[in-house]
Amino acid sequence: MTPTGPPLESVRVLEASLLGPAAITTHLADLGAEVIKVEPPSGDYIRRMTWPIVEGVSLMHLHINRGKRSIVLDLRTEEGRTTFLELARSSDVVVEAMRPGALERRGLGFDALVEVNPKIVFATISGYGMTGPYATMPSHGIAYDVWAGLVQPDTTEDGFCAIPEHPSVGIHAGPLYGALGILAGVTRARATGEPTRLEIAQSDAAAAMDWLRSETWRAYERPEDEVTGNAADDFERRAPGTAGMRDGVRYQFYATTDGHILFMASEREFWENFCVGIGRRELFEAHPGSQYADHARGDNELRAELAGIFASRSTDEWVAFGNEHNTPIAPVNTPRTLADDPQFRERLPWLPAENHGADLVPTPIKLAHEQLPPPSHAPTVGQHTDDVLADVLGYDDEHIARLRDAGALG
Repeated sequence: MTPTGPPLESVRVLEASLLGPAAITTHLADLGAEVIKVEPPSGDYIRRMTWPIVEGVSLMHLHINRGKRSIVLDLRTEEGRTTFLELARSSDVVVEAMRPGALERRGLGFDALVEVNPKIVFATISGYGMTGPYATMPSHGIAYDVWAGLVQPDTTEDGFCAIPEHPSVGIHAGPLYGALGILAGVTRARATGEPTRLEIAQSDAAAAMDWLRSETWRAYERPEDEVTGNAADDFERRAPGTAGMRDGVRYQFYATTDGHILFMASEREFWENFCVGIGRRELFEAHPGSQYADHARGDNELRAELAGIFASRSTDEWVAFGNEHNTPIAPVNTPRTLADDPQFRERLPWLPAENHGADLVPTPIKLAHEQLPPPSHAPTVGQHTDDVLADVLGYDDEHIARLRDAGALG
């Protein structure tokens, strides 16, 4: 059976957004949803925010708003609000990607939307969510990871506190959870006709993504006869996450002739495969370890032995070895070198700059036996205003001109 179009081709999303939270609909647009980004006359200042700036436009805008259409509506005007509700009438989803309550203050909240579309899915995404003591606080992306305990202060040579280099979690995980929630709401709406109101906090998402560490600390509050460590460590409680692996040996970084690899032979089977593969069965026999989750923690004699072994070959040679001998070995990349990795080139070919303004990482979602259509270039402010009003609402030129004269279109 040949698919007739991308999976979300039948889904229409009306989005009122500012800055990074708009990524909630990027995932939907990548899968074929029609996303209409409603902007004020001044536009979303994401185009001038952060770095790098590519030919006058921020990379963040080019990535997050790809595949969307932009329409300008001045929601301070009665005509602008009426037009917004008309668009909501024929949409599956309305997204408020800014501080909660922004649309409600314009008379465009959930109750007003349900009046015109009884099965609407209304999603709000914000920094700290709609409840709690931080709900109304202004914030930016790193705040959510700091709040969730993911990033700790560094110290400069001058003794000042500093933000360390780190991957961002909340600003990416929040939109992803939000997109999942939206699709759940659309599924229910199409099955039952019922509306859904949902909200997602990027701070919540950061904490949820790091659940193993926080849940481990919580578990350690129970008596030691109820919650222990792993059998391979004589049941000693270890610090959660990677902190407990700092002194690992069979699960550790090692230097190669031209970089580093991550060695991950914590299962006895993988460890034996490695030792046999390098012609050193006696190494396995001297340090057999436990069957599972054994990092040979603190065995510095073995660690020194392995350091010498890994220093004898290149990173590529060790990755090839791992493939040949069924041993988990990964190359250590940086954000700068990742694009040269053959796995990246195979799995995540760039959306090219000539079509999108900058080289962009595509959606990681892949469909068997079909290709997702490439998203369109991120829009300029109001680029599709007339087209959307004509295509979606059937407005003729005269009607559009009246709206423009009334100031509804900026």
